[in-house]
Amino acid sequence: MKIGTAEIMRNIDKAAIEEIGIPGIVLMENAALKVLQHLALDKYNSYVVICGVGNNGGDGFAIARHLKLRGKSIQVFVIGNSIHMTEDCKINYNILKKIDVKPLKINNMDDVTSLRESLEKADVVIDAIFGTGLKREITELYSSVISVINENSKQVVAVDVPSGMDSNTGKVLGQGIRAKKTISFQLYKRGFLAYGTDKFTGDIVVEDIGIPEKVIKHFHNNEFILERDNIAKDLPLREKYGYKGDYGRVLVVAGSEGFTGAAYITTEAAVRSGAGLVTLGCVKKIRDILSSKLVEAMTMDIEEESKFQDFILKSNVICVGPGLGNSPNTLKTVKKILLNANGPVVIDADGINVLEGNLELLKESKVKVILTPHLGEMAKITSLSIEYIRENRVEVAKDFAAKYGVIVLLKGYNTVITDGDITYINPTGNSAMASGGMGDCLTGIIAGFISQGQEPLRALCSAAFLHGYLGEELSKDMYAVNASHIIERIPYGIKKLQEKSKI
Repeated sequence: MKIGTAEIMRNIDKAAIEEIGIPGIVLMENAALKVLQHLALDKYNSYVVICGVGNNGGDGFAIARHLKLRGKSIQVFVIGNSIHMTEDCKINYNILKKIDVKPLKINNMDDVTSLRESLEKADVVIDAIFGTGLKREITELYSSVISVINENSKQVVAVDVPSGMDSNTGKVLGQGIRAKKTISFQLYKRGFLAYGTDKFTGDIVVEDIGIPEKVIKHFHNNEFILERDNIAKDLPLREKYGYKGDYGRVLVVAGSEGFTGAAYITTEAAVRSGAGLVTLGCVKKIRDILSSKLVEAMTMDIEEESKFQDFILKSNVICVGPGLGNSPNTLKTVKKILLNANGPVVIDADGINVLEGNLELLKESKVKVILTPHLGEMAKITSLSIEYIRENRVEVAKDFAAKYGVIVLLKGYNTVITDGDITYINPTGNSAMASGGMGDCLTGIIAGFISQGQEPLRALCSAAFLHGYLGEELSKDMYAVNASHIIERIPYGIKKLQEKSKI
């Protein structure tokens, strides 16, 4: 699913109308018909449609017409100065009047009272006040209308974007419609990715309104939301005659005294993801502890310099950082791996922390480097505030990846995965997974998929999707889901997704 900004959508609409020759009124009609498919017409009979004077309002007028023609009870309200009504909006407004539907104007607080009375009686309220173009705080009358809609509606369906929301940032500009469902058009709006927007959008559906793909591709900026079918097709397959050497060698460099859990989780996740041979490299002091726990993985002492060097050279993928500690020794270890590795390097946790002030190392490496920071770690290496990163996650991740030539997986709600050119958003996962070790588990899955031949960017997408998918599935029966639960279910989850893709 493609993601877009208001500016991209505006350019797409303009090109479809002016260059392809699709009349704007046709796109508006298509949008209205798509919304109608989500209104449960067999269940509900009474509708209130609130329209603005822009093209979003035109969609609303068209929706109201179709509801009227299907014998539904409707009331239509219009807010805004009719002088500013767009041409396509005006066409649908006038059609409504000619089929004996008279939109009631909202000009003052007395009109808002009339709106409240209608809302209380309606089964469904349709919000078509503002579209993607809203950029400034709404005025008092609009604020009152939105408050009344939120307080008196049984359920609200938003057309394209919940009114009051900036479709680029997800910020609510004063007051915002709290919809049960948002029917958006052609592209998933960038603002929907922001924290907390689900309280306003409700369930999001993106519908195609008939704009040719070549127009979309011309303006789209390579931002996508991961979808199950595509991930399922990408997951590593096991050849009939394959053996362990075919599925790669993973070296996990992790753990320190008091932090053996991170090393165990990362290593075990790589094993369960299907890697052929997995070795944990750790300091001698904790090696015996981990050797007794890791049945299918080997261990080695990273303090044995020549042996460590040999493992670095012969590994297909290396992940470094979980539980290592933020210390000069960790920096030394990360540097050695970056400068000597022959395959992709996944850096997590303390491996990222020690890069603060040492980011030039990323440019010196000759292999593909992957960083998997959470917000705090990203703040440390970029010197940006956590709050700024939270509000600008896509831009921060893209800029960092492009500047240092790495792939970034920025963890959190709607995880961002980017190489600076192409960006993917992972929608899976939930708060049941909010526990220690989850990031270590994800790191191990990433390494396991890369070792089996997945290109690094795709491996990150597959791992993040699977990780969150397993958490969602387990949380159906569990209050809290721990990393060990995810690890146990990894091979089952892979198989289940692959079986689904064959149907």
